[in-house]
Amino acid sequence: MSATIGPDSRVTLHFSLALEDGSVVDSNFGGTPASFTMGDGSLLPGFEALLVGLGAGAAETFFVVPEHGFGLPNPTNTTTLPRHHFAADMALSEGLVVLFADAAGAELPGTITAIDSDHITVDFNHPLAGHTLDFTVHVLAVE
Repeated sequence: MSATIGPDSRVTLHFSLALEDGSVVDSNFGGTPASFTMGDGSLLPGFEALLVGLGAGAAETFFVVPEHGFGLPNPTNTTTLPRHHFAADMALSEGLVVLFADAAGAELPGTITAIDSDHITVDFNHPLAGHTLDFTVHVLAVE
């Protein structure tokens, strides 16, 4: 009997993650497969739960709703900052991801969503928050 994915399993797989419109966000098909141990934090719990019970050779596509993926956008994660908080020579544009430092000094990415002469609006929600995702996997090995 071959091994199936469960708690603490070592898994090697190819995957792709696509948005509702089919645009691929990330994929390692055609490249080096990903290896991780279930429960090590490499995958969000909602993604891990979909893999439980699969064995080597399994190829599946799952649709992951926001609540089991990157969550729903939280309006309190958007803030407006004075323009002078950014370097005068910094080329700002909507959609640009800028790295900020959080209170502990860790990097925190924020996406610029609006710009005017005095203020910049930055969204600190995960870029995939609010999206139902197409998660396609091909399990290569389970230990």
